[in-house]
Amino acid sequence: MRKTVILTLIALTSFAAEWTGTISDAGCGAKHAAATEKDMKCVQGCVKGKGAEPVFVVGDKVLKFDQASKPKVMEHLGHKVTITGKLEGDTISVDQIKM
Repeated sequence: MRKTVILTLIALTSFAAEWTGTISDAGCGAKHAAATEKDMKCVQGCVKGKGAEPVFVVGDKVLKFDQASKPKVMEHLGHKVTITGKLEGDTISVDQIKM
């Protein structure tokens, strides 16, 4: 019984889910959740100019991207988006991004 429960939990975490939020940078995090033009410029400057890590702000949570997902989010820095992917802990693996 215990093995069945564990296997079921593992299987559930491997399904894709969908979240709507803002692509920000690790330094500012939720400060740019409004996705204003000023926010977009700051996020782009921090990620592209200063090498900050992109993050995904959903509500009051700030989530990281896995290495394979970082190139996928670069054209959406500072934007509000909907992401389809998988969440493991506090790290998202992106399958698709929509504006």
